[in-house]
Amino acid sequence: MANNDTLDVKRLVQGFFAQHNITVPKDRMPLLEAFINDAENNQLIQSIIEQQNRLMDKWGIQARAADIVQQPVRLLNGAVAKPYETRIDFKKWGWEDIATFRFEGLEDLGLAYDEKTKQLTGVPAQSGDFKVLFKFKLSGEPDDAPFHEKQLTLIINPDPKSLWKNNPSDTSDPYWKEDDVTIFEPLGERYILASSKRGRSHANIGSFREDDFAFHYFENTGWSLIVVADGAGSAKFSRKGSALACQSVVDYFKEQGTAENFRPFDELVQQQKTAASADTQKKLNHFVYNLLGKAALQTHKNLQAFATEAGMTLKDLNTTLIFCLFKKYEVGYAFLSFGVGDCPIGLLSRDGSKLTLLNWLDVGEFGGGTRFITMPEIFQNEKFSTRFSFKLVDDFSYLMLMSDGIYDPKFVVEAALQDVKKWKVFLADLNGQNDESIKVELNPNNPDIKSQFSAWMDFWSAGNHDDRTLVIVF
Repeated sequence: MANNDTLDVKRLVQGFFAQHNITVPKDRMPLLEAFINDAENNQLIQSIIEQQNRLMDKWGIQARAADIVQQPVRLLNGAVAKPYETRIDFKKWGWEDIATFRFEGLEDLGLAYDEKTKQLTGVPAQSGDFKVLFKFKLSGEPDDAPFHEKQLTLIINPDPKSLWKNNPSDTSDPYWKEDDVTIFEPLGERYILASSKRGRSHANIGSFREDDFAFHYFENTGWSLIVVADGAGSAKFSRKGSALACQSVVDYFKEQGTAENFRPFDELVQQQKTAASADTQKKLNHFVYNLLGKAALQTHKNLQAFATEAGMTLKDLNTTLIFCLFKKYEVGYAFLSFGVGDCPIGLLSRDGSKLTLLNWLDVGEFGGGTRFITMPEIFQNEKFSTRFSFKLVDDFSYLMLMSDGIYDPKFVVEAALQDVKKWKVFLADLNGQNDESIKVELNPNNPDIKSQFSAWMDFWSAGNHDDRTLVIVF
């Protein structure tokens, strides 16, 4: 036995003796050494040392396992119905001494551990704070040793959509209207697909849809009319205001949009196409301003009359208003439009390479505040004449009118409305390139076009829960 080993053994034996109040004096040290070197005694001592080392090793494993069990480890949060993926990084956590492990409880959550990628993956099916059981053994532990257990907390957030209630509006209210409306019909030689849906913010508290729309095809003249109105959320009866505004525009053109009244316009359109002149353009602009201006003013007066009769203020009916008339001539399509508020009218060329915005929005200089057809100052403002538009185009693919419930989440900023690339992205969205992969086949022979469009209109956009109205003419 080496000197150092002998010295360690001597100290060990002396320690045992001391525990039993036995002290070995100096004159008996030779006797102690002889005692230690005795073959039988030495074997017993080595057995004690081995057992001590085994005990220390077991304590080291238990202490290390306790460290891992108590170590704070955070799994990446997930969300219901959304693909989940997070890496289990033993090196990052300092767990490289873990020899074998397994997870329990993942299957119930819709998850699994991929040994190749070292990732937890899946699509969580339920929300809540869950405890995933992580069982492990450390290097040096025998195969038949029991697993150590550590609970890992996994937070699965609920689907945001599930947090919104869909409480029905009060059908007994005198100004009640349907919460959701989706239509598909022929419109002259074209087709109209339109949907107006109550926003989640309104459905959550059982209030009303404030948007509205209307349309009409005038067979005697060949003109088509589309109207969209967005009632102000701050106005008590804006749901009625938007409905009245839409109907007022339709009624006005039913009465004033006669072939006789449009005859001067028909002649001017022909002149503009065959022999364009500044004078002809001026007369066309004047015609549009005169006819559409009267329609807008009459709508304002109708709202004022209703407010007076119902004993409410005109502000109670606050609503934006956009409308567009179009007709096919031999020389192309004529478009007449008007707009007040923040609802855009977009016209895409036949090949989709050009976008024409038929109105400007009441944003920007107004600090984000919009304007309403109920405001008398609209008709007195120097910009009133710029609210009207006349365009003559060879052909078109889509005419779209929308409320800000569509414009805000899909275009975000006003400048994007001028970018044809953004409209192409919007069309791609309609064609299924969206998070929900909901596709609207804009084909008149599509028997599911209404249901597809209605489903698409329910798209999720965080922070955008206003009413949505979108009208597509194609």
